Amino acid sequence: MDNFSRVQFEQPDLNELSSNFTVVDLHFHTNHSDGLNSVKAVAERARELGIGVAITDHNEIQGAVEIAGEKNLLTIPGIEITSTEGTHLLVYFYSIAGLKKFYKNDLKPYMGHDVMSSTDLTMEEIILRARKYNSVVIFPHPYCAMYTGVCNYQFSTKRLDTLLQMCDGIEAINSENLKKWNLKSALLGFNLNKALTGGSDGHTLYHMGRVVTYSDCIPTRKAFLDAIKEKQTKVIGKEISLLRKVTSNGLKLKTSFRNCPDLVEKNIKYGCKVINLKSRLLRDNVIRHFNGKNYVEETAIYHSMMTSYHIKN
Repeated sequence: MDNFSRVQFEQPDLNELSSNFTVVDLHFHTNHSDGLNSVKAVAERARELGIGVAITDHNEIQGAVEIAGEKNLLTIPGIEITSTEGTHLLVYFYSIAGLKKFYKNDLKPYMGHDVMSSTDLTMEEIILRARKYNSVVIFPHPYCAMYTGVCNYQFSTKRLDTLLQMCDGIEAINSENLKKWNLKSALLGFNLNKALTGGSDGHTLYHMGRVVTYSDCIPTRKAFLDAIKEKQTKVIGKEISLLRKVTSNGLKLKTSFRNCPDLVEKNIKYGCKVINLKSRLLRDNVIRHFNGKNYVEETAIYHSMMTSYHIKN
């Protein structure tokens, strides 16, 4: 499949797409975490748009379980998990039973004090636990403003390379992200030759369908998740406006106030890591500069000495 046709940065024509493909918004939040709307409202909006939806609440599955009971609607059981590092990852399941079992046995015992808090599990631990079930692991917004995307300064190059090999795919477009970061995310997926997905990361109904993943497959949960694993999905969508981003972030902040100590601690730690890294890079650049200068000067002195030697002899 041609990489350039796999990701399209344009407004999706949902009527046309849904007439020819199976179309799903793979990243949506409800009021069970930091979204504004109820599960019922999300289901109704998805039906209006003629698309499927994955409710991926933060560290919570109640919304995903509820919407799975809706009739005449393709739903993908999912969850967005916050690792102990503060980084997010999406896990999709082939069955509600699998999602419930994973949540009960492998996530709930390690939950933080609030639904928006980090868990006590590292990125690697979460992925390995998800692998015990029939699941698909995707890194959402790998490039973004903070440590919630996997491509951040707290992971060493070696560790990041390992993590990127462990996932099934990359979220190429996220409607709440900046275009420059979505472009980098899409390029990352191309270079890794991983599956590509996209979702609105919606927190209000307005966002739904702004970014969708689609495939030429039958409209069933298994067929669609198989298409992701087989890299047979395409992504189309655009980022929401700056004003909408501000509104959405305001909604998220309201929910995050209860999680304030955890967020402050992580922001301080991440800020220190970035400052230390930047300082180290600056120091290394200065050393390389002076080493290079000294090398040039020493080379010039050597050639001068040799020239003088040959003239004398």
